[in-house]
Amino acid sequence: MQKLSLPIPAPEALAASEALTQQLRAAVAEQGWIPFSQFMEKLLYTPQLGYYSGGATKLGKDGDFTTAPEISPLFGGTLARLYASLLPAIAPEVMEFGAGTGKLAKDFLTECRAAGIAVRRYAIVDLSGELQARQRETLAVFPEVVWLDQMPEAFSGLVLGNEVLDAMPVNLVQRDNGVWRERGVALAEDGAFCWQNGPQVPAEWLEQMSDHDQLPDGYLTELHPVACGFMRSLSQMLINGQQQTGSHGVAVLIDYGFPEREYYHPERDQGTLMCHYRHHAHPEPFYLPGLQDVTAHVDFTAMAVAASQQGAQVQFYNSQAAFLLGAGITDLLSRTSAEDALSYLPQSQALQKLTSPAEMGELFKVLIVGTGADLPPLLQLQDRSHRL
Repeated sequence: MQKLSLPIPAPEALAASEALTQQLRAAVAEQGWIPFSQFMEKLLYTPQLGYYSGGATKLGKDGDFTTAPEISPLFGGTLARLYASLLPAIAPEVMEFGAGTGKLAKDFLTECRAAGIAVRRYAIVDLSGELQARQRETLAVFPEVVWLDQMPEAFSGLVLGNEVLDAMPVNLVQRDNGVWRERGVALAEDGAFCWQNGPQVPAEWLEQMSDHDQLPDGYLTELHPVACGFMRSLSQMLINGQQQTGSHGVAVLIDYGFPEREYYHPERDQGTLMCHYRHHAHPEPFYLPGLQDVTAHVDFTAMAVAASQQGAQVQFYNSQAAFLLGAGITDLLSRTSAEDALSYLPQSQALQKLTSPAEMGELFKVLIVGTGADLPPLLQLQDRSHRL
């Protein structure tokens, strides 16, 4: 592992990280080798100690990274406008996966309340106890908000998932003498974690990479069976909801990633795995277990295929910029007079960060799947799902 120069954690955080490290060492020692997907799951979701299930601040200036809802209420307000345009084809309900600090929900519901848009229920599914506590505080004035322990079997309405797919464990694979093997974690003689390739990858996994035979030896990348499974479950939930209620369901998934042909480009030969700690990005997942986020970019082609194979329709795919502009974010900005510089300029700068190709506008993509509710015409014109 390369030497990293990063902020030093507080003593109690270091103690929690060491406790998780001991659990991880025991798990690896017991099996001799574990796939990285299992290691990543433990890093993120071990009760009380994992990154998302522990107590550390995740988002904002005191956390490890910043998400679009933290930048501006225009983001949540634009999603509320989309929701309003879909009514009454969808049920007046919203479900958000991985709601972070609750900022997206707050901005969404604030816009709906101001515009007189009905929200019968806003359900949140979140595995982080620390974040759920912050959500309850942030959303205390919205009695329509409820928390669920898991995805329900059926739902009709709008589903939101902002930076959810990238937080799901990935499987690392590497081509070794013409054979794709799963990369996992073992223990070195000094007890440190080390990389080690394991068994040959099942043939069905490689279906995610159409040109896997053309990639060179040594090529390292990620596959996404957990996220694909989530997309299948999500799609089935929307289909069940339509069958039971007659109302459509629409899911909007926003994340950083690429379509397949860009994801598995020959030049992207070390994959996309990345760690975030106190607004520093680096590639070392063995550093401070439980105290840093570990993510991978999303293969949006695989997500779309998983949804469509389950029976959902792929209704939209494009950059975050194209989505926000097509969904009317500039209309929200125009409600503030440009002559009121004190109010207008911060909002204008936030919009620029959300939509600029040099900021979040092109790196982040939006995938919409559902049961067939018509999207707004301007958004339909921006659809590039044929590029998946």
